[in-house]
Amino acid sequence: MDLLSSAELLHKDRIRTPFSRWVDDLHSTCGSFRPRAMDTSLHIRGEARRINACGMEFSHISNDLDRVDHDWDDVRRDAIEQLFLLVQLEGGCGVEHGGRQSALNVGDCILVDSTKPTTFHFGGKFSNHLSLNLPRQLIYFHGGDKLDIARTLDAADPMAVTLRALVAKVLATAENDAHAANLRQLMLDATRQAFVSDVEGVLSFESLSDLASRRLRLVDVLIDQHLTNPRLSAQWLAKRMGVSMRILQLHFQDLGMTCTTFIRDKRLRFAREKIRQLQFQPGTQTIADVAYSVGFNDLSYFNRCFKELFACAPSDLLRPVSRGKMH
Repeated sequence: MDLLSSAELLHKDRIRTPFSRWVDDLHSTCGSFRPRAMDTSLHIRGEARRINACGMEFSHISNDLDRVDHDWDDVRRDAIEQLFLLVQLEGGCGVEHGGRQSALNVGDCILVDSTKPTTFHFGGKFSNHLSLNLPRQLIYFHGGDKLDIARTLDAADPMAVTLRALVAKVLATAENDAHAANLRQLMLDATRQAFVSDVEGVLSFESLSDLASRRLRLVDVLIDQHLTNPRLSAQWLAKRMGVSMRILQLHFQDLGMTCTTFIRDKRLRFAREKIRQLQFQPGTQTIADVAYSVGFNDLSYFNRCFKELFACAPSDLLRPVSRGKMH
């Protein structure tokens, strides 16, 4: 398949992996996804692995499972906000996401949001796809653009062709390449442009009543649009929504959190992605600059909350780490 026709990416159906090991590899690569096999005693055709290239992270997933689930409990357990740009390399795959059902064929692309439940259907047939892991807020927070999450780009679509070409270029570019930073930004911009829509991409709070769900969908959009505004608060949201603070807090209580915590954790995840980017742009900003830019006005509070949520200090993200290699 054009520029991605690499022996390192294709023909993974020749690999046999014990089910339990494949599951462990998937969890370490992608998080809390739950594979379902027709017979767990059989080896899976394929593998789950991480690829790091050009300062970007990919998940390369191949299998012949029945399906893989990621429900609301899994979303909360992962506590991470990413977008996954999936490129189908071999076979086919059905995707249920955000209330939409899609069928991916070779060369097709789709954008999936980690903050929404997802089910991948394989039906016991071999499937091989590559997923580029993208920082959600860096994609969303850009001039108020709306993204058409779960829309499939057909393989022949010019934007799908462009995305596949960029992915191939990213895979072939070293992290320390002089053009790596520009290439990463081009990959983000192209992905955003490929899926920009007039339709508001919002969360689906399936466990809540229809009224609460509609309100929280709008709240989620407002938070994404105003995340870095220091005035963003539960009080501000309640006023914009035309509801009392008590009603808004009751809606969030049904989700097992407060509105303030929801906003704070979104800001922390945005900050984490921006701090990670500092590894590739030394000298441009400090951790304090990032904290203030995402809406915090107290650095000590930011550091304390960051460590509580991620079990590490912000500065730990800037320490050199060993990088995985394509194999």
